[in-house]
Amino acid sequence: MQSTLTQIREHKIIAIIRGVKPGDILNIVHALYEGGICVLEITLNSQGALKSIQDIESKWGDIITVGAGTVMDCDSAKAAIGVGAKFIISPIVDAETIRVTKRNGIVSIPGAFTPSEIVQAYAHGGDIIKVFPAPSLSYFKNLFGPFQHIPLMPTGGIDLDNIVEFKKAGGVAFGIGSALVDAKQKVTDAYLNSIKVRAAEFINSIRQAV
Repeated sequence: MQSTLTQIREHKIIAIIRGVKPGDILNIVHALYEGGICVLEITLNSQGALKSIQDIESKWGDIITVGAGTVMDCDSAKAAIGVGAKFIISPIVDAETIRVTKRNGIVSIPGAFTPSEIVQAYAHGGDIIKVFPAPSLSYFKNLFGPFQHIPLMPTGGIDLDNIVEFKKAGGVAFGIGSALVDAKQKVTDAYLNSIKVRAAEFINSIRQAV
């Protein structure tokens, strides 16, 4: 079986599920998978997040890689790892969270914005550094220049209109939130189908990008 880090770097898209009602999670995950997305994060500021991670890992752990997002401290990381999270994503650089994650053999993706934060996150052991927020393509290109040795994952504002350009600019993976899953939408069969279609569009865009 591929390692989690290899899966992320090969599949490139991490679907971010935030604020979705717990009862809708499994249907949304299934729609994403049908569209070709098999790596996703459940943000810990969502209702029932740990239970959702556990349920996804139990039901689809052999075909879907699930991690925890919006992890703010090491205790939260430990809790997420305890229910089966395969990677930990943070919006910040917290050295102890990175260390705890790595000690447990789990992929660490801390969030950073400035050049100094990116270097610190990588030095502490981050496997991929989440550039968050990614305000513009030009900003990301400027970062990539001196940091080509650091795997960068732009997140925030990535959509079908710009993901190819961000990939060409050096992004190794991409966190996609509301452009894929909008928690404000009522989860109907039609909406689930639209998630499947959008997921496939993102996958096709990435595959066609050179």
